[in-house]
Amino acid sequence: MDAPIQIFREEPDSTCSPGPCRPPSTSSSWLPGWADYDSNATGAFGDGQHNHTSISPAIPIIITAVYSVVFVVGLVGNSLVMFVIIRYTKMKTATNIYIFNLAMADALVTTTMPFQSTEYLMNSWPFGDVLCKVVISIDYYNMFTSIFTLTMMSVDRYIAVCHPVKALDFRTPLKAKIINICIWLLSSSVGISAIVLGGTKVREDTASTECSLQFPDRDYVWWDIFMKICVFVFAFVIPVLIIIVCYTLMILRLKSVRLLSGSREKDRNLRRITRLVLVVVAVFIVCWTPIHIFVLVEALGDVSHSTAAISSYYFCIALGYTNSSLNPILYAFLDENFKRCFKDFCFPFKMRMERQSTSRVTNTVQDPAYMREAGGANKPV
Repeated sequence: MDAPIQIFREEPDSTCSPGPCRPPSTSSSWLPGWADYDSNATGAFGDGQHNHTSISPAIPIIITAVYSVVFVVGLVGNSLVMFVIIRYTKMKTATNIYIFNLAMADALVTTTMPFQSTEYLMNSWPFGDVLCKVVISIDYYNMFTSIFTLTMMSVDRYIAVCHPVKALDFRTPLKAKIINICIWLLSSSVGISAIVLGGTKVREDTASTECSLQFPDRDYVWWDIFMKICVFVFAFVIPVLIIIVCYTLMILRLKSVRLLSGSREKDRNLRRITRLVLVVVAVFIVCWTPIHIFVLVEALGDVSHSTAAISSYYFCIALGYTNSSLNPILYAFLDENFKRCFKDFCFPFKMRMERQSTSRVTNTVQDPAYMREAGGANKPV
């Protein structure tokens, strides 16, 4: 799952020295929920002076409720996905290794939900500087690891569908694990930077503590815009373009060939897995496109600081985080192997009885005495 970005940039205070400077009360975190608001204040942004925009006090409560559901469903669901992939040998396929990586990133980011919910309710960060750095870093890791993994899943599907011979060498669980490690190492270039730059700072206007990336004051505006554009390009635009190209080529291939492999059963499995990956990618893009567009518009222009705009911003963030809890549900509905493994874990006694019943029926049908009786019954009298 991708991580949202703080988008509202307040106007510089009139006391700023000439040139770009950091507004003294701007919350610049890339974490969700660090947007500035004051549920008790009135007024609006304007005249070069900072005033808080009033929003309904119900919004933090609603967001906390949504985050609570995401935390429970996302953590339990993604942990179950990781467990069944580790537990069952038949689940250790190249595609499922990528799914394991995605589930790990989603499960990791859901652990930050209680901290972010608390910040929403208190309008302040009470957990200290160290935990602030950890939470920001997790969000950055999740942001890049999720989209990179989905991109590799799409490339993997493209190779399986369009180059089945090459797929025999490239699409192995071992190589998928190596690629996952490379994804985390590449994401570390951003995650470690977030640890270094992240920190807490007391706001002068409200005496509350904010958890954010701490840019140099004089170059704050430049760094803020630069980071937002870089994240938009490298964590959204380029990966999505690669995904679109891969699936366009796959669709053309699937339409032009009736049978992709020598077996109808293998062909059905290939199309089923391709459909599963497509749905997961599509849901991810639907969930994360609104906040990325919001960020881009704010970075290149100006976003109204009205109550409606800020409420829309919070909705986009909540929609993005909801994606972390949707993937396990998609696997359960769209993949029969995951569905069986989930049932086997949640209802082991019932599944054991069903297997024993199926085994008895099979043994009975194959019993020679039964076959002779059945054959004799069919003979004419």
